[in-house]
Amino acid sequence: MAETTLARGRAGAAPTRWVWLAAWPVTAVFVLSNAATPLYVLWQRDIGFSRGTLTVVFACYIAGLLGSLLVSGVAADRLGRRPVLLPALALAVTACLVFATASSVAALVVARLCTGIAVGAVVSAGMAAVTDVAGPNRHRLAALLASCAMVLGAGLGPLLAGVLSETLPAPTVTVFAVEAVLLVTAILVVWRMPLPRDAASAAGGSWVRVPRVPRGDGWRLALGVAVFAPGITATSFVLSLGPSLLAGLLGTTSRIVAGLTAFVMFAAATGVQFAVRGLRGHVVLAAGAVSTTLGMVSLAVAVHAASVAALVTAALLAGAGQGMGQLGGLSLLNSSVPPRRLAEANAAFNVGGYVPAGLLPVASGYLSDAVGLTTGATVFAAVLAALAVAGGICVLLRRAVTLPAAASSRSHTGERDGGQPSRKASRS
Repeated sequence: MAETTLARGRAGAAPTRWVWLAAWPVTAVFVLSNAATPLYVLWQRDIGFSRGTLTVVFACYIAGLLGSLLVSGVAADRLGRRPVLLPALALAVTACLVFATASSVAALVVARLCTGIAVGAVVSAGMAAVTDVAGPNRHRLAALLASCAMVLGAGLGPLLAGVLSETLPAPTVTVFAVEAVLLVTAILVVWRMPLPRDAASAAGGSWVRVPRVPRGDGWRLALGVAVFAPGITATSFVLSLGPSLLAGLLGTTSRIVAGLTAFVMFAAATGVQFAVRGLRGHVVLAAGAVSTTLGMVSLAVAVHAASVAALVTAALLAGAGQGMGQLGGLSLLNSSVPPRRLAEANAAFNVGGYVPAGLLPVASGYLSDAVGLTTGATVFAAVLAALAVAGGICVLLRRAVTLPAAASSRSHTGERDGGQPSRKASRS
C-alpha cells in the first residue's frame, strides 16, 4: 500500500494528537512482548521445565526480534512504514492465539518467536513512523514518545497479565484475548496514520543485512548502545528470572506481585524520561549508566540479604537505566539521521541492545541451575555493572574529546567572522 497523507495542520505539520497516536502501535505490541512474564510459573507447573528452559523460551523472543531487525529496518525505509507495520501487527495477533492455546514448550517457543518478529518490525518501522509524523521540528518529542511508548507497553503487559490471571477464569487465555483487541485498535491507527509521501526510499543494496547508520553517525550509535544495552539487559533479567527471585525471597508465586514488579520497573523507565527530557544527551546517557550500575549493586544485595526492598530498588534503577539509555540513544540518532535511513538506524540501535539482553540472561539462567540462584544472579550483576561502567566512561571520554574540538571550532570561526561563533559550533 502506498503511503498517503491526511489533512495536516499549519505549515504542513500533522496535528500533535497524531504524534501521540502514532506511538500507540509501539505500546500495543510491547504490551504483548512481556505479557507472558507472570504466566510462566503456570506453564512451568502445567508443562514442567527448568529455569534454564525458561530463559531459552524468553530468549526465543530476542532471536525473533534480531532476525526481524535484519530486514525490517531496510524494508521500512524502502517500502514505507505502513507496509511493514500492518503485517507485523497481524503476526502479533497470531502470537496471541498461539499463547492462548499453548500446551507445550514448542508452542511457547513459536509464540515468543512470532512476538519477537513483530516487535522487531515495530521498533524499526513504528518508532520511525512516530518521527515521520512529528516532522523535523519535533524530533525531540518524537524520540521521547517513541521511547516511552516502548517501555510503557513493556510495563503494562505483565501488570495486565498478573491482574487478569489472578482475578478472572482461564488465566493463560484472558490476557491474550484482551491484547488481541488492543492490537486491532493499533492496526486501525496505522491504517489512518498521516505518514508523509516521501517516507519510502529506493536505495539499493541487500534487503537482509546487519542494519547500520549513515557514515559519520557511528559514534552516536555506539554511545547509545553502550548505555542502552546494559540497561535493557538488566530489565530482561528481571523479567525472565524476577518471578523466581520473588518466590525465593517472598515465598510467593503471586502473579500480581510479579506483574507489579515489572510494571514498577518500566514505570520508572517511562517517568525518568520525562524528567530528564530537557537535559543534554551526554548527561542523560551518563546518568543511565550510573543508574544501571547501582541497580546491579542492589540486585547483588537483594539475593545475598534476601531483601525484597533491595530487589524492588534494583528493578527501579534498572528501569531508569534502560529508559535514559534508550532516550539518549534515540535522541542522538533522531537529531542527525535523515528520514530515509531512520528505520534502519533504529534497527541498528536495537540490535546492539538486544544481543546482550538475549545472551546474558540465558547464561545466567543456566548458571543458576548449576550453582544456585544466588551465585548466578551475583555473577550476572557483576558482569553487567562492569559493562555499565564501561559505557559511562565511553560517554565521558567522548564528551571530553568533543568539548575542546567545539572550542577550537568556535575560535577559528570567530576569527573568520569577526568574532561571531557559528551556531553549529555553539550547539556542540
